[in-house]
Amino acid sequence: MKTVTERPSFQGDLMIQRIEALPEGLTELHPEAGSYVVAHSETGHHHVIEARPTTKLYGLPEEIYECFLVVSDQPVTLDHMRSHDTHETLEIPPGNYRIRRQREYTPEGYRRAAD
Repeated sequence: MKTVTERPSFQGDLMIQRIEALPEGLTELHPEAGSYVVAHSETGHHHVIEARPTTKLYGLPEEIYECFLVVSDQPVTLDHMRSHDTHETLEIPPGNYRIRRQREYTPEGYRRAAD
């Protein structure tokens, strides 16, 4: 298991970056079945963080490429929900984080990077 540090960390098409403060205008996102789904996968192999009272996930209205995580107490893990060919689990220590879904450019415009 890798631990997120001051440098950006990656899990598949996600980039996790520690930030000093959260931006304004955030709305709290709610867990699904006990976990925050950070990135949905069309095949059901989501990237998830266990929901805890001391962990909150936020989003910006109309923003589909990034969310913001606050870990207040103990580290949490970002897990890839696939039994084979899975991305390594990341441990996220207490702090504020931006989680950004990578994009790629196509002639039609930007789209989510394929995982």
